[in-house]
Amino acid sequence: MSQLFSTELIPASDRLEAWQSHARLICGNSHFDFPRQVAFRGVIDCRSVGVLQLTQFSSTPVSFAKYPIVTAKSSDPGCLIISQLRGSREYCQNGRSIVLQPRDTTLVDAGRPWSSACGQQCSRLYLRLPRWLVQEKLGVSELPLLQRISGASGLGATLFRLGTSLYREAGELVLDDGVAAIEAYLHILAACVAHERPDPIVHDPSLYARINSYIQGSLADPNLSPSRIAAEAGISVRHLHRLFARHGLTVSEYTRQKRLENCRVQLSDAHFIDHSITDIAFSWGFSDSAHFSRCFKRQFGLSPREFRSRLLHGNSGSKETRMANGLLRRQPGCPN
Repeated sequence: MSQLFSTELIPASDRLEAWQSHARLICGNSHFDFPRQVAFRGVIDCRSVGVLQLTQFSSTPVSFAKYPIVTAKSSDPGCLIISQLRGSREYCQNGRSIVLQPRDTTLVDAGRPWSSACGQQCSRLYLRLPRWLVQEKLGVSELPLLQRISGASGLGATLFRLGTSLYREAGELVLDDGVAAIEAYLHILAACVAHERPDPIVHDPSLYARINSYIQGSLADPNLSPSRIAAEAGISVRHLHRLFARHGLTVSEYTRQKRLENCRVQLSDAHFIDHSITDIAFSWGFSDSAHFSRCFKRQFGLSPREFRSRLLHGNSGSKETRMANGLLRRQPGCPN
């Protein structure tokens, strides 16, 4: 049985609300952010395999954050096996961050806060399973969270092909066949988890310093990305994300924070009074002025226009401006 939702027949002004409403029926109470000012399009397709549900989410750029409340009386919150179908997407949970490329697979604990973000057209497949079942089939007491299983070859490729086949053939599988297929899928997943080995975290301060120096020198480039940074450093993207997780930030958060700092400095400098706010933002790698303004206000407590106006007109002693200058700085949290 398939339950299909599409925004194609919905007026553009109503699409975001309709998407969020349908997505929350599946994901529960969640926060969505739509970072680009583009006409949103999305499809949610739920299909049953045995007694379980496979859901494909396809959309233009959207970020997602879920903060489940789990108590001693809560039922099994379950877990999600996520297969990336199209586009690269970042997933974060429990201090870990990975980027899945098409055909890659990972595991998320649905009972813990987690988030994901994608800056391009993106499709992914969710298989929701009881946690106890996954733990039993994997032979583990703790779920291997956000372990990237590469779908480029070997068992990872087999896992991806079987998962997508289950989705395509869901309507043709009777209950017993669906249950048997899920059993086979989990058996392969267990083998993948046993064979995958995470990149070692190099405790070399000079590595982080070199990466930091490269980012600082490339902030003006709007195409600066984790993959480019990792290639420059000669490490994997997964290693890069794990390295930054040890310092309490994702790569994207760190890059955005540094860009905002440079924008703040120039907005407070009278030598740049002839430069528009948009010009300053774009010169430091931002490509959307509305997105820049939201991030700046969340970071410093004032909009860029308010910040510049108060400083250049002598209101530097106000509480809000002191906040904007970093004396009461808020933690970074603006979604990409």
